[in-house]
Amino acid sequence: MKIENVDLGSRPVSLAPMEDVTDPSFRLICREMGAASVYTEFVSAEALIRDIKSTTRKLAINDAERPVAIQIYGRDPEAMVEAAKIVEQAGPDILDINFGCPVKKVAGKGAGAGMLRDIPKMLDITRSVVKAVSVPVTVKTRLGWDCENKIITDLGPLLQDCGIKALTVHGRTRSQMYTGQADWTLIGELKADPRMEIPVIGNGDITTPEAAAAAFDNYGVDGIMIGRGAIGAPWIFKEVREYIETGEYHPLPEAAKFDILRRQIRESIDRIDEYRGILHIRRHLAATPLFKGIPNFRETRIKLLRADTEKDLFELLDYITETFL
Repeated sequence: MKIENVDLGSRPVSLAPMEDVTDPSFRLICREMGAASVYTEFVSAEALIRDIKSTTRKLAINDAERPVAIQIYGRDPEAMVEAAKIVEQAGPDILDINFGCPVKKVAGKGAGAGMLRDIPKMLDITRSVVKAVSVPVTVKTRLGWDCENKIITDLGPLLQDCGIKALTVHGRTRSQMYTGQADWTLIGELKADPRMEIPVIGNGDITTPEAAAAAFDNYGVDGIMIGRGAIGAPWIFKEVREYIETGEYHPLPEAAKFDILRRQIRESIDRIDEYRGILHIRRHLAATPLFKGIPNFRETRIKLLRADTEKDLFELLDYITETFL
């Protein structure tokens, strides 16, 4: 699968953009584990053009994680164009437009998935951004605003006509947020539409190698994205890649998975500082499947999520591996 000149190989599986998750360290680990491409946390166009430091830091990428996409969101066409030009200077392989974020502070203000209620403006922004930059532009969106307005099969060709080079669809509406089960049916219908000439990438509820292979086989998508299924489990890309290529996979040893978790902790602390780095990594500690099935783990889990020093965290991880593995 190619996104213009960016070759992601056959049946690529990419890391989806996630706020407070897809930092440089996590992106690099996912690439090392086999992710075909990675996406930054989403970047606010308004904050970017105001040079807000916490936002401009999100533009930091390195060659080891390529191919990498920087994702932007906003509701004003002029601001989105200006932000896109700034992003292009950071040197991403792909510039992605976020028309899918469902959270109230974004969608409620008309950005992200909020654009699904103003298709003319969505198309205007897309056309304007495509014209403003030379880097390939892609879009990530949802099925529609709610279950009465699942418009993606009509919207897809319109976005393609704006000049985008690939379209990613999350199989939920904005009103669903992240609840219920992702519906890939309309994603498959969009991919089967003879008008669609650009890659169609599916996203939603891919948490196992078997689910990833089934998404390709059942819906014919060109690629898939994994989001929440990778939080605390970046090795999912290795397992998916092996399964797609061979029909089987060999999970990493538990000790190796714990080593990856320790690396995430160290690199999060090194990138920020001890206190904030640990706060940042708690989302991975809370989501990781490493602790599932461990008997009488509740008290240890609470300690793990309350630990506020690297020393305490590592001592707890050592205790867990020595006691339960």
